[in-house]
Amino acid sequence: MSSVKKTSTRKAQSTPSVPSSYRAPALEKGLDILELLALQSEGLILSQIAQKLNRSVQEVYRVVMSLERRGYVLRGPGDDAFRLSLKLFDLASNHLPIRRLIQAAHPVLDRLAMQVEQVVIISVLDGWTTRVVVVSDNPAPIGFRVRLGTQRPLLKTASGRTLIAFQPSSVRYSLEEALGGALRERGEDPKPLIERIADVNRRGYECVSDETLRGITDVSFPIVDSSGEAQAALTMPYLVWVENEVQLAEAEQRLFECADTLSRELGGRLRRPEFPLSTD
Repeated sequence: MSSVKKTSTRKAQSTPSVPSSYRAPALEKGLDILELLALQSEGLILSQIAQKLNRSVQEVYRVVMSLERRGYVLRGPGDDAFRLSLKLFDLASNHLPIRRLIQAAHPVLDRLAMQVEQVVIISVLDGWTTRVVVVSDNPAPIGFRVRLGTQRPLLKTASGRTLIAFQPSSVRYSLEEALGGALRERGEDPKPLIERIADVNRRGYECVSDETLRGITDVSFPIVDSSGEAQAALTMPYLVWVENEVQLAEAEQRLFECADTLSRELGGRLRRPEFPLSTD
């Protein structure tokens, strides 16, 4: 099959060894659209997609509609601009490196949960939400449960902000714009949350108290690959109870060490923050 066309031209460039008759025009159009949207900091309406690909609106309409129906592109709340979804990320999650991370995480998280007597979870991006993919339950007699597969809003959770903060700048900007627009539609000001994400990136972690449940301090570190991008977030909802043997400051350090260990599985490493962590 010929190589994928550059987005700046209509003319496909076939590899010398592959007959041009083997081309699949509809597939090539779809790949062109995905590659184009992956490079955009903001969404594009249909006419803009057509213009940037030097095609007519009629040529790209059906392909874009098919990509939307299959969940590869989506429109932001209240507009007609198409953005790349994270379905490709979901597909990549079945790729060996992510599977290896999840497999490696279970014994590490089980050991950590036993040490700190807290539930610990790993979450990944799932559209506009986070999805819990690994859970190690709290072995203590008192605690609470986080269900495997739980989905939560990106901006309003420690794991979500951590995941956004350590994405490539174009992906981070697109997520902030789309999610910020949704908040504005509900009459909420997204600026404090956007600024908080910048703080998470600067500090290397998120730490916040009483956000989801009173008495809970959510501590979250990214699990990064060799490029420093977050493939997942490791989060501990720390519950204070009278007989806690491991205090929050010690639990934070052990959580960091676990996140760094898992990052090394992906070829990355974390910068060590100052402990105890700040919630400001």
